[in-house]
Amino acid sequence: MPKSLLEQLPEIVANGRKQAEKILESLESRSRVRLQTREVVLPARDSAAQDWITQQSRAAQREVFAPGQASLLDSPQATLGAAPAEAPWTNRLIYGDNLLAMAALLAGDEHQPSLRGKVDLIYIDPPFDSKADYRTKVTLPGVELEQKPTVIEQFAYSDTWSDGTASYLAMITPRLILMRELLADTGSIYVHLDWHVGHYVKLVMDEVFGKDNFVNEIIWKRQTAKGDITQGATHMGRIHDSIFFYGKSHSRIWNPVYTPYAQEYLDSFYRHKDSRGRYRLSDATAPGGASKGNPYYEFLGIKRYWRFSEQKMHALYAEGRIVQTNPGTVPQQKRYLAEMPGVPLQDLWMDVQPVQAHAKEAVEYGTQKPEVLLDRILRASSNENSIVADFNGGSGVTAAVAEKLGRRWITTDLGKPACMIMRKRLIDQEARPFLYQAIGDYQVEAAKAHLGRDFRIGDLSQIVLSLYGALPLPAEANPQRNLGQISGLDWGGQRGKKTLVLADSPNKLTGAATLKKAIAQRDNLLGGWDRVVVLGWNFEPSIGETITALNDDRLEVLVIPPDLLDRLKKKGGIDKLRGQVRFSSLQYLTLQPIQRVNSAVNPGEETLTVKLKNYVLLSPEAINLDDANRIKLQTVANAEPLALIEYWAVDPDYDGQVFRSVWQDYRGNTANDADALRVVTQASLTLPVKSGPRRVCVRVVDVFGFEAEVVTTVEVA
Repeated sequence: MPKSLLEQLPEIVANGRKQAEKILESLESRSRVRLQTREVVLPARDSAAQDWITQQSRAAQREVFAPGQASLLDSPQATLGAAPAEAPWTNRLIYGDNLLAMAALLAGDEHQPSLRGKVDLIYIDPPFDSKADYRTKVTLPGVELEQKPTVIEQFAYSDTWSDGTASYLAMITPRLILMRELLADTGSIYVHLDWHVGHYVKLVMDEVFGKDNFVNEIIWKRQTAKGDITQGATHMGRIHDSIFFYGKSHSRIWNPVYTPYAQEYLDSFYRHKDSRGRYRLSDATAPGGASKGNPYYEFLGIKRYWRFSEQKMHALYAEGRIVQTNPGTVPQQKRYLAEMPGVPLQDLWMDVQPVQAHAKEAVEYGTQKPEVLLDRILRASSNENSIVADFNGGSGVTAAVAEKLGRRWITTDLGKPACMIMRKRLIDQEARPFLYQAIGDYQVEAAKAHLGRDFRIGDLSQIVLSLYGALPLPAEANPQRNLGQISGLDWGGQRGKKTLVLADSPNKLTGAATLKKAIAQRDNLLGGWDRVVVLGWNFEPSIGETITALNDDRLEVLVIPPDLLDRLKKKGGIDKLRGQVRFSSLQYLTLQPIQRVNSAVNPGEETLTVKLKNYVLLSPEAINLDDANRIKLQTVANAEPLALIEYWAVDPDYDGQVFRSVWQDYRGNTANDADALRVVTQASLTLPVKSGPRRVCVRVVDVFGFEAEVVTTVEVA
């Protein structure tokens, strides 16, 4: 007979602790997980209004954006031999598995101090319905597509629920343990769930945070009626969620929060009014009498134990705040409504409405939570400048509210659509500059999980080559184990062609040097080959221009699916995955020639005009669409390729390392135009005059989350 969940729970928690302990043990190792900054976002509708970048040199900025490492320019006392002071904090939006994101935040590195014991508040709203539909609707001009989750997301969801609730608890337990490690001793955590798994997760939290540190179960009435009460239904409407609130210790941050009085209460108690406003009469005598040390004296002919000293009582009477309604009655105190804070916050929240489709804060995210919900939580359990984290970022509500309340924030999500929604929401809110980061060497981390911590890059290359259909070259010609061969292909209408295949490393960028080396190996290795195929994980921003410049029709560059190892784990081995992996062509962005003109009005300024020319989508086969939706997509891509762009940004002085967007546009941003389904295709940036060439980088993200970049040098006009 299979074990019940209660019987499995001790083993689930024990295994979760072991998994978390392995991660914590690896924090000091050279192979610890790191975060990779993909973009520094400086929200702006008009780059001329942004002087953030122009205040510092590019080198100084690079250090400022490295949390924990100060620029030598930050302090007038700084010298080349001095230890750097801690740099200003920068908020972070992180794409990727939150387990790896937390590992990186706990580890820190030379650019980022560890956040262990530094986070003041964590709120998470993890998925809690195994039957949820995680499809994403993509609206393009004239057509609506329905995209299934990426394979990374599918893997996460299916793995979470593969054995039902037991799998879910196995997923969340090590994450809760890492969250506890991140929390400050004065920190708190709120976990938002419903009836599916909430009661089991509370048992896990009792183990992880300690039963004595449980504070409240908050009941949020999220709607007034539920559609699951239909004809023939045999249950009551399920209209509430539970939010479990724990402190790391009893000395947690706590700020009393009050809610408005109900109108019925006001009508019943605050019935009186004078020049100061509405008031109620309350007892001025002191309960407990002498035993509580209250003063006893006669006032207006009445002898009692009073709440106030005799001197204070006469002062209040002189102010008109103590009244005797009739001679001989006990005097009472006036309490004015305007001076009352409201009702102390209770754990039953029936006044917070869900986000309606037409609401100003709506961002078209299925499980979006209202800002007022997070406003209460952040006000109660954090202070201004506190660090607030949300490891299931979703619609970005935690970051948005933290930004408004002056808190520092970190938010993460596994879904590219969620990260795009969050980035757009924060830009639209004109948030302070923030980092958009990803898990560094994600494929390496996935390989460690699949092949063991002692795996070699060559092992991964062998897997990639095998799934592409290539046989490894002999060891003497293939010391790095990253070269393979395919013979007898019908390529270009000719049979018998020999193809060399190079699988590049996941911890480097495939660029010009790799392609030139591959061409040289094609021409010289083992007597030469007819063509060479380069398979890459990550690419230099200028890869498209490099391929064009090489102009070699015997060279092909393909993208290794970024979720390959997750799929491998899900399928159970190479053989089960063989024939199902598509190695796609690169997506590619082209621009019109960039115009650079000195201002005729202000000699200290110049204008850059950047115009998009074309966007070639990553092979549609790599996108998780059914055949009908794929045909619709191809039609739009052929007719109007720039309509596929969701977001684009410009860095007018790209340093080749970190992209800093000082201008952005995105679909739905009607500040630049009135078209909610298209981005504007031209950007005009007003910038301080710069002598010498500018290195301009333009980045686009399409509606499916794929990125492409162009880097070009623009000379002085």
